[in-house]
Amino acid sequence: MATSTLDPVTLPHAQEEQVSELHELLQKQGSARLVGKGGEPAMLLPDAIYGMLLQILDLMQQGKAVSIVPVTQELTTQQAAELVGVSRPFLVKLLENGKIPYHSAGTHRRVYLKDLLEYKQQRDEDRHAALDRMAQEAQDAGLYDKVILPDE
Repeated sequence: MATSTLDPVTLPHAQEEQVSELHELLQKQGSARLVGKGGEPAMLLPDAIYGMLLQILDLMQQGKAVSIVPVTQELTTQQAAELVGVSRPFLVKLLENGKIPYHSAGTHRRVYLKDLLEYKQQRDEDRHAALDRMAQEAQDAGLYDKVILPDE
């Protein structure tokens, strides 16, 4: 069992077949109903919950750990740095330069997950745009039509 909201949950080996059958059943049905322990009347799962359940099962079947975290989850600078894939000192510089909003809890900086995800999405969009520009410049310069051999 996970000890905090950030701890990932992995699929125990003994339950792989059961989860695989559940995933296959849900995919075939197109919807799902919850039935109470005592067999009380079923309730149709909302589409958003049904879709999320399918995603969780798919990821777990792939052997990936899953965490469900509210977007308002507060992260330490170390947790935030790990999620973005940068060092903690680099993340602190991003915070101090106003690239990512943060707040203080006593003497410690805290970052909301939603703000971190927004930064990550913007960073990824900027990277893709830069790569597109570079590819277009190379295309315009005719570099895709040339074979450049290294000097011997």
